[in-house]
Amino acid sequence: MRIRRILAALKRTTDFSTPGRPARLARLASRALAGALCVFAVAAHAADCPPSAIASLAKLGPGVRNGVDRGMLWRIERDGRTSWLYGTIHIGRAEWVRPGPTVQKALAQSDALALEIDARDEATARVMGAPADPALLQRMLSGERAHRLERQNAEACVPAGATAKLQPILQVSALAGLVARADGLYPEFGVDETMAVSARNGNKPIFALEDAASQVKALTGDSEAEETEQVDAALDELESGKLRGQMKELAEVWARSDADKLARYADWCDCLRTPAEQRLMKRLLDDRNPGLADGIERLHAGGKSVFAAVGALHMIGAQGLPALMAKRGFTVTPVLTSAQAQTAVPMPALSAPEPAPRAVRGGKAVKGQKGQKAQKGAPAAKGTSGAKSSKAAPAPKGAKAPAKAAPRAAAAAPKGKVRR
Repeated sequence: MRIRRILAALKRTTDFSTPGRPARLARLASRALAGALCVFAVAAHAADCPPSAIASLAKLGPGVRNGVDRGMLWRIERDGRTSWLYGTIHIGRAEWVRPGPTVQKALAQSDALALEIDARDEATARVMGAPADPALLQRMLSGERAHRLERQNAEACVPAGATAKLQPILQVSALAGLVARADGLYPEFGVDETMAVSARNGNKPIFALEDAASQVKALTGDSEAEETEQVDAALDELESGKLRGQMKELAEVWARSDADKLARYADWCDCLRTPAEQRLMKRLLDDRNPGLADGIERLHAGGKSVFAAVGALHMIGAQGLPALMAKRGFTVTPVLTSAQAQTAVPMPALSAPEPAPRAVRGGKAVKGQKGQKAQKGAPAAKGTSGAKSSKAAPAPKGAKAPAKAAPRAAAAAPKGKVRR
């Protein structure tokens, strides 16, 4: 039932033919970073256009039913609570819509989901979809640059004028989010979005770690000249086909949970050659990471076990979130970080939880006593209150703790240190 709800919600998100289309377009407009912006319907009926996201839903295989662990996951612990860092990618394949069992369990054990921004928040959609200054559009998108953008929109099957009023950098970001559709990768299946659908299906609150205005600022830069330079560079990458190759390789690295290769991103992305590219990457990653860490720490310190799902590139390097959280006194433990062919051997589906046994006295059930109540004299396990998932009970003093069914990279790290 859970996968059906996920697919139904995603299909509603990607269906642009209904009367609610404008609201859905505005919500999708908020996924701007890392090529995640999609603000229009794909003309899937045209023979030379990529298949639509909706069409790809009809081809789902056993990997979706079983759920396969992908991406990078770290467990972070402090103050007696466990939270999680999950590196996502803002595009995805139809078969990635259901989280794998390890990721699914971590989300279920958390009190809240934290995202960079909530794409379905109406205030976020208004900021991202706000018309740009017409004078700015005239200055930046005229002459040959305008013709280049028009050609790329036509190649991407974007209806004429669909994005023409947006901020210039958001217009090219929209195209960046669509370039990998030919490889079966769609912004509608971005991992952040599928995690949000899972959280909403479980009535789990969602918190935004940033606001839309700050994300637009990170994209546009500090001046019109800088934004113009970025627009030209993005058009160069679209026209050469380089961007499509970059996004496909990044998606494959993410799907293998290959944290080591991701950490060497600068060596293979071919995207940090110029000072402008280096400034952009610094703004999008290093400059934003402390604020993201602040938000995660604040939620955790407020008593919540938080599942923080943000772009995987925010996890790498000395300024990555795992390193920053370790500096703040968290014990950081890798859970999914070792390259493996997850797609080759799908993990089994999660079975439904068994009901708790009824408390008994003298071999008989006690009338009126609920099954989830602990037996008389036995302490309640931490985390079992309400509908929250329970945490593993600590081992008795002097006893050896049971082995955990986690990858070998998930061995506990010293407090405040990231274990490699």
